[in-house]
Amino acid sequence: MRQDEIWDAEAAANYDTPGTGMFAPEVLGPTVDRLAELAAGGRALEFAIGTGRVAVPLARRGVPVTGVELSGPMIERLRTKVDEATLPVVVGDMATAEAPGPFRLVYLVFNTISNLLTQAEQVACFRNAARHLEPGGRFVIELGVPGLRELPRGQRGVVFHSEPGYLGVDTYDVLKQHMVSHHVRFGAGREARLYRSPHRYIWPAELDLMGQLAGFALESRHADWQGAEFTAESPSHVSVYRLPDA
Repeated sequence: MRQDEIWDAEAAANYDTPGTGMFAPEVLGPTVDRLAELAAGGRALEFAIGTGRVAVPLARRGVPVTGVELSGPMIERLRTKVDEATLPVVVGDMATAEAPGPFRLVYLVFNTISNLLTQAEQVACFRNAARHLEPGGRFVIELGVPGLRELPRGQRGVVFHSEPGYLGVDTYDVLKQHMVSHHVRFGAGREARLYRSPHRYIWPAELDLMGQLAGFALESRHADWQGAEFTAESPSHVSVYRLPDA
């Protein structure tokens, strides 16, 4: 499925979970704090802005934010929170779309670069970020570490989350470096609803090489937005890439 088919009206309607999950204060607060710090008083561009989970509170912190988003329904939901004048959005793909710049900061959160399903598209995303940045500008990526060590020998899938009414399973194609996340929601009866999203997973070292191809150097990598040390056991990372100063 294409990304614009995945992020349809139903996905947009169910995306926001105020106060919980990705929207929990303990998750969102440190994210916005760190991005505001990295913007350093300049303008910010969010690739795949979605419904504005991060961009809206960041703009309210006084950071001028512009977005790029492929999904019309996601933009419609964003517009219930903030108008175009306050938070402009360019409709398009994060690997190719152009927004009026330049910007001090470009950022991509919550594994979104993995929605690009080829290495070439992911490299193009880095290069697109570089085109939008002023000298010395930063590109920030939040991304999970591939969970291949959790795969039982000979198996292609692993349960990543389970709770009453919900089961999450990731299946891997290690030759193509692809992963599909399966989200199953169910109640007391026999009916269940399945939502799936495809990804191309990226190892940190590969991500760094993509950055080099686009002219970036890795400035920092931490396990979370609060700056915890990144280790071999970290399930995700926040990586900050920087262009050379003029």
